[in-house]
Amino acid sequence: MEEQAIPETGETEAPESRLLIPEDVYLTSGVHIGTQQKSADMKDFIFKVRSDGLYVLDVKKTDERIRVAARFIARFQPERVLVVSARQYGQKPAKVFAKTVGTSIVAGRFVPGSLTNPILPGFAEPEMVLVTDPAADDQALSEALSIGIPIVAICDANNETRNVDLVVPSNNKGRRALATIYWLLAREVLRARGAIKTDDDFKMPVEDFEASL
Repeated sequence: MEEQAIPETGETEAPESRLLIPEDVYLTSGVHIGTQQKSADMKDFIFKVRSDGLYVLDVKKTDERIRVAARFIARFQPERVLVVSARQYGQKPAKVFAKTVGTSIVAGRFVPGSLTNPILPGFAEPEMVLVTDPAADDQALSEALSIGIPIVAICDANNETRNVDLVVPSNNKGRRALATIYWLLAREVLRARGAIKTDDDFKMPVEDFEASL
């Protein structure tokens, strides 16, 4: 496999002139609402702490990382990308994302050995993984790490990210937040592939990605 370099996300990258969606849409979707705990790994993505103790994520950094992650995912053959989501509210958006852009998907329980034990019926050989929550999806993250493939992860304020190659900072527990993140990732992956040219070419509403109550 040809090694895929993680895109640079530092100061050398020119900031985008506008957000992928209006800032108030990020906010009404709860993408910015973090947890009451903050990991040291996530401090650079924290905008502020609210009076109720919730850490608030910086949606401008979320927006930037969605762009970077989408361009990175688009480098791979779709079937060599594995999306993983154990969390209840992450399963539907992850499934719809996978169907929309053609990736593999494990929603629900991740069977140990799925990436490391070739005799398992569900054995897979992805070239990268996208996890919804590094904590909830720790088995997939651990196996991806052991076989040396890149890991992109949606990370909340409390997540540890030392084994994540590319962090997408976001509320990764909220129903609407996860739908919004996966909807945007799907749109931007298709754009990066050249499958769509404009936002209007992407006909799926965010509601199609949203888990039922």
